[in-house]
Amino acid sequence: MKMSRSIVNSRREKVLELVRENGDVTVNHLAEQFQVSPLTIRRDLQYLEDHKLLERFYGGARNSMESEGGLGENKKQFRREQIARYAAGLVEDGDSIFINTSSTALAMVKYITSRNVTIITNNGNIINEKNPSHATIILLGGELRYVKGAMVGDFAMNNLAQVTAKKSFMGCGGICPDIGMTTELLNEVNLNQMMFERVSKGSYILADCTKFGKRSSFVSCPPELIANIITDADAPSDLVREFREKGTLVHQLS
Repeated sequence: MKMSRSIVNSRREKVLELVRENGDVTVNHLAEQFQVSPLTIRRDLQYLEDHKLLERFYGGARNSMESEGGLGENKKQFRREQIARYAAGLVEDGDSIFINTSSTALAMVKYITSRNVTIITNNGNIINEKNPSHATIILLGGELRYVKGAMVGDFAMNNLAQVTAKKSFMGCGGICPDIGMTTELLNEVNLNQMMFERVSKGSYILADCTKFGKRSSFVSCPPELIANIITDADAPSDLVREFREKGTLVHQLS
């Protein structure tokens, strides 16, 4: 019977914690501890190495983070990849989707397996992403902000105004039940708003637990218009409950 994704993700997080605690771990030791086959552990280690969370060596793996704060960063990255993978699973054959300048939203691209997908984005970093489904990429153009890779300004907005997508997947600077989704950059607000408005099937905010309760400078979407949030198991339960009470569907991953 195929193992559920939540069990696999939970095991991989525990593997990551052991690597951080012990420095080096062996495949055989992990297989014995988790009562799975060495092949399963090797697949876990390959996945974690692919996401730059550890470094493999023959017969085992070691911590790839040099700073003492590495575990927190590893877990944060793991959660964001979880969210990206889940979001990619919501993309169906023939979908057209908006993706904004969020790194979590951008991470979706490598997980999309549906066919004939069109991605419309102002995220210039998408040119460096793997595209296994060979989705069609449409860049909105405009003024390029090199630090973030964001395409902004009137040119990008005029192009966005000419298209409608089936779904949008949006990262954020912060999200609160009382003010909604916020961002730090004023020149991205109008583009984000249009990506929420110009969809026919649904919009999704991708927000890991660190974004809950955080108030960035500018509102991109008020709380009453937030239909879906995808987050992780560490999202604060009181804020998740408040969003659900407002009618938002919160997809909380285990």
